[in-house]
Amino acid sequence: MIFKSKNYKKSIQKTLIIAPFVALLLAGCSDNALDTVPETSISTETAFSTPAKILAQVNGLYGQFSNQALYGGRFIIFNEQRGNEFSQNDGNNSTGANVWNQSITSSGDFVNSVWSVAYTAINFSNILIDNLATSTVVTEDLRKNYIAEAKFIRAISYLSLVQTYAKPYAQNSAALALPLRLKGNSSGGLNDLAFSSVADIYTQIIKDLDEAETDLPESYSTGILNASRAHKATAIALKTRVYLSKADYAKVVSEASKLVPSAAPFQYVSGSLTHRLEPNVATVFGGSYVGNEAVFSIPFTTAAEAPGLQSALGGNYLTPVLYFNSAGIIADNVFASPTSTDARKALVITNSTGQKLLNKFKKNGAPFTDYVPVIRYAEVILNYAEAAAQNDNLPLARTLLSAVRNRSDATYIFTTGVTTKAELIATILNERRIELVGEGFRTPDLLRRVQTLPGKTGNAGVAPEVLPTASNYVWAIPSNELAYNKLAPK
Repeated sequence: MIFKSKNYKKSIQKTLIIAPFVALLLAGCSDNALDTVPETSISTETAFSTPAKILAQVNGLYGQFSNQALYGGRFIIFNEQRGNEFSQNDGNNSTGANVWNQSITSSGDFVNSVWSVAYTAINFSNILIDNLATSTVVTEDLRKNYIAEAKFIRAISYLSLVQTYAKPYAQNSAALALPLRLKGNSSGGLNDLAFSSVADIYTQIIKDLDEAETDLPESYSTGILNASRAHKATAIALKTRVYLSKADYAKVVSEASKLVPSAAPFQYVSGSLTHRLEPNVATVFGGSYVGNEAVFSIPFTTAAEAPGLQSALGGNYLTPVLYFNSAGIIADNVFASPTSTDARKALVITNSTGQKLLNKFKKNGAPFTDYVPVIRYAEVILNYAEAAAQNDNLPLARTLLSAVRNRSDATYIFTTGVTTKAELIATILNERRIELVGEGFRTPDLLRRVQTLPGKTGNAGVAPEVLPTASNYVWAIPSNELAYNKLAPK
């Protein structure tokens, strides 16, 4: 199906009118803990003048992060389109055909919109941090809590950018990556900023997450707040992803061990909060999005909040824009064997034309109000397993790997692919592909290991492989940044 691009184009244009590094108008002053819709433009003095208004700014920050061009949908889809698990149904660039076939350039709408929206979230974070630095409007604990949430959003936004537009850490950590903007800009100008290195960006991400972990609460008062606002475990979990991207396996182990015991039962308990694997994977994608496995999710509680058909995960996987590439992970016995009893097999359906589709995001059909799973406990376990194997703790790695597999297939025993270090790592990486398929991990996993982006075929044609030495291995710096930032590398 070919979507009309009018509405999505409008949303991109609105974002690009406000350059990510200039003035941002702050959100309105709703005191609803899940209301992220800006109502009006107000001065920073007014925006931070009462506890309710400050909470509105925090909610607006999460709302910006959940923009349809970022984690609200499109960014996750892009990371699947560049990988090799899915084929593309059409050649329409409004659905990302140029992302899928690796031909998108610095002037492409999507290249510019992801950058713009991520830097907008970063600037929202910076403005909140600056304005709360010495505030006495809220209690000291709450002030620290809000600043820590802003640091978490800034960190994950920078991680999204550095994984998309910069050389992988393992390839060249000294390469120029991004402008590192750490002060809020609410008055315009200040476009010119030299780019920092990949290593410097990662250093700032980790600094933000370490500080966030210190000041975030253990938990919130409701399940939906625990799933949708950062708490201590959220920052720790994201650190396991960051350190894995750096191939710093010792740090992955030290962070993951805070959340995942080395033996069953594999669960994290802190006060009233528990994080663990859901007993049935269907529960994770069955309309209950605030369970124990949800470390951090983006909620869409109403149709008005939903990202829209072109950006929604369900819209892309079930309409479908994307269908499983027969040469990808769908060929694994978990999905392909008629004797497989793995519960994840039920997350794949076949449409009337014989295409196999991902059925994780299916809550009510259009407008696809499924929550977006940004961090799941299953990912943390798999991060831990990979790092343990890399650090030569093969028994622990096998135990953690089996915990994920046995959640979906209780009687399964790995009899091959788990003896040597090399084959165990390969098996864990394969399990990541099975467990996390469609959730935006495929391209980052290939890039962090400096692997070729495989070629693939589909109804949209042929997408060539992309070598790590190719100029399009990562996305180009957007044309808007090059136009407005005189210090950007040309």
